[in-house]
Order: sequence, then C-alpha cells, then structure tokens
Amino acid sequence: MKKRVLSLLLSAALLLALSGCGEDTLLNKREPVTVTFWHVYGEQSGSPMDVLVQEFNRTVGTDKGVRVQVTNLSSASMIGGFLKEAQKGGDLQDMPDLFTCHISDATALGEDNLVDWRDWFTEEELSDFVPGFLADGTAEDGKLLLFPISKSTQLLMFNGSGFSRFSQATGASYDDLATWDGFYDTARKFSDWAGTPFCALDYPIRAVELCALERGSGNLYTENGWYDTNNAIFKECWMQFARALAQGHVVVSDLYSNTQVMTGEVLAGLGSSAAILYYNDTVTYRDGTREPMDLHVLPMPMSAGCDALMTQAGVGLGAYKTTEQKAEAAALFVRWLTEPERNLDFVAQTGYMPVRNGAFDGIENYDKFPEPAESYQQLYAALKTMREDYTPVSEPRFEGYYSKVSALYDGLRQLQKELPARAAAGENVDALAEETWALLCSIR
Repeated sequence: MKKRVLSLLLSAALLLALSGCGEDTLLNKREPVTVTFWHVYGEQSGSPMDVLVQEFNRTVGTDKGVRVQVTNLSSASMIGGFLKEAQKGGDLQDMPDLFTCHISDATALGEDNLVDWRDWFTEEELSDFVPGFLADGTAEDGKLLLFPISKSTQLLMFNGSGFSRFSQATGASYDDLATWDGFYDTARKFSDWAGTPFCALDYPIRAVELCALERGSGNLYTENGWYDTNNAIFKECWMQFARALAQGHVVVSDLYSNTQVMTGEVLAGLGSSAAILYYNDTVTYRDGTREPMDLHVLPMPMSAGCDALMTQAGVGLGAYKTTEQKAEAAALFVRWLTEPERNLDFVAQTGYMPVRNGAFDGIENYDKFPEPAESYQQLYAALKTMREDYTPVSEPRFEGYYSKVSALYDGLRQLQKELPARAAAGENVDALAEETWALLCSIR
C-alpha cells in the first residue's frame, strides 16, 4: 500500500513539474518567435558566429520555437552608432532584439530599455563565468546588460619570415620585445636596417594608457570623458610612442594592422587577438613577391619592473527589451552559445578568450584549431601567459569615448604622412612629437 501511495505521489509530482514547465515558458515550437541579431564576429561568408546561429536554429531553436536571424554584421563602433540611430527611428534597419556592443553604448541606449540578464540566469549559473568579464558588462546599478561570450586583448603578431632575416642581420630577438623600452628600441633598429616602419598599432592610445597605469600614473581620466593631459606619467608614455611615430619607426594602422603586415609594409602589428582570423598564410609584397607568413605571436609588451596590465576588450551581448517572450528566446540562445565546449570551440576559431572559469585549461590540449594550427597554438600560448601574469583592465566607459579616439587616430594618420620626412630633414624629434601631443590635447 505504501509503495502504491509513493508511486502515486511521484507520478503526481512529475505531472506537476511537467505542467509547471509548460506554464513557465512563453515559447511555442508551433509558433516560433524570431530574434533579430547584429554582431561583429566576421563579415566574411561563413563567419564562425553565423555557423553557430545556423546550428542553433537547426537544433534547439527548432525544438523550442526560436529562430535567430542575423540582419547586420559590422564593427563594434559602427554597430554602436547604428543602435542609437535605430532607437531614434532613423532610416536604418529596425532596432535588433539581440546585438553585440560595448558597455558605454549599452548604457547610452538606456538601462531600462535593455534586458537585465540577471533576470534570466541564476547566481549559480553566473558563478561559472570569469568575474571580471561579467563586471565588464555590468552597469553601475548592478544590472548585467551585456553577457560575455568572448573577450579579446591586444598582442603582437609578426611576419616571422621577415623577422628571421632581421634577426640574422642585426641580432634582434623576440625576447627584446617583452618591455616597452625594448619594443621601441627594436622598432628603431628595424627602421634603420630596413628603411620601413617596424610595427603598425591599431589602438595606440590604449597601449600608452596601460603603459602609464603600469608606471603608477593613477587616475587618467577627466569628467568630460577624456585623458588628463596634466598627468606627467601619461605624457611621458605618450611621448615615447610619439617620438617613434615622428621618426617613422611605428605607424598608426590604416584601420587594422594585419593588412599592412600581409603586404610587407610593416613587420608587425599590435592589435586585437581576434585579428588572427584575418591573417593570410603568405606575405605578398608590393612588387609581387611572396613568402610564407610564418606568423609569430607574442604577449603585449609591459613596463620593466612593473606589474603587467592587459586590456580587457571585446563586446558583449545585449538584448533590447520588448516582450518577455523575446527576452526568454534571447536567453535560451545565449545559454546555448556559452555552454563550455561550444564556447571553447567558438573562441578557438576566432582568437578570443573563453569566458568560463577554467576554460584555458582545456585549450592546452585542444586539437581542433583552424589551419595553420601552429599560429593558433602560438596565439593561445601568448594569451595563456597574459591571463596568468597580467591583470586585465576594462576599457574606458565614457559616452562618446570611441568617437574621440577615432578623431585622434585620423589626426595621427595625417601627421605621420609628414613627420618622418621632417625628422629626416633635421627638425627636432621632440618638437615633432609635441605636435601629436597638441593634437591629443585638442580632443574634446
């Protein structure tokens, strides 16, 4: 009798659980909901994110009644602008349900207009993610507006074939590039030897900023969302970069340094770890000659004798608040996308860092890297070193920060067209570097 009663109770509990699940979800496989999606992960055909979206739609999405539709692929800064225009009712595509962006763009959209992912993920679930990555997408009031699916940092990528020749001729070594002093000294040595710039920098202001913070600059920012130009250590680090720029030892990249490395204009690029996705296997010089890229990857330089810092970059996933059904659908996709093995597969294809605790342990024995696998193995060895030895620092959150940075870079690109020739003609290098400092000070 007791067994029969127990059996009936268990059956009733199961029925209640099943009926509860049905009542708790707003999704219906017979009436699928479409979630539009803007992202930055590869504009090329068959981008890794698009492949994942197709897999989700084919499997879990079909089973649960959710269809994710990619309607825009672009850069983070452009998507940030598009989002604001779309929110204002501009002549662009309708505001997407799900999108990748920086936290400054998310907060500019209005925190009340975005889904708080803490409403859809338990604290236990969130505890499995790298705390700093969660913090990077959290607003000041504690709302998790951007869910981490990947993070990038900056490091050095080399034309290994060209560096080998340079090394044989001058004795230069990759070991020389561990510090900023060694980096700029090597840049001078290469330019003297080759007559061309050593490195193209994608984000020079961030490199200078981290260098200054390592050297004890303290707070670098003003209330109007720019850098404190009265900070002596910050200027010291800027001038180190600016003197190299003025002499043509380094350049600000045209947009992304990988293009200039692949055409032999420079030997190295300092940029996002995700740039590996766009490197070719060969270098094709302007005269048509070609050679193997033999890509070599190193951690970002640090200030000698200081604790190393690394940028914590990369967008997160935000969801525009419309209906509870769409929020649930978006959360279903995000939860699926960040499952440990899937997240590891995704970042290993794109040059990003995984977002779950302990995921780097899995990378050591990972055997599904794209070709050339050796390049990806070098990349993740460098990332592992940085993850263990460097402290991650989030990027500034000021509204309008990236447009100011863009204006700075446009100005530097104009100056670098003339400064090296003026330096070669005998003008004082420090005075030329001061012109770049005046440009930075003029940004408002």
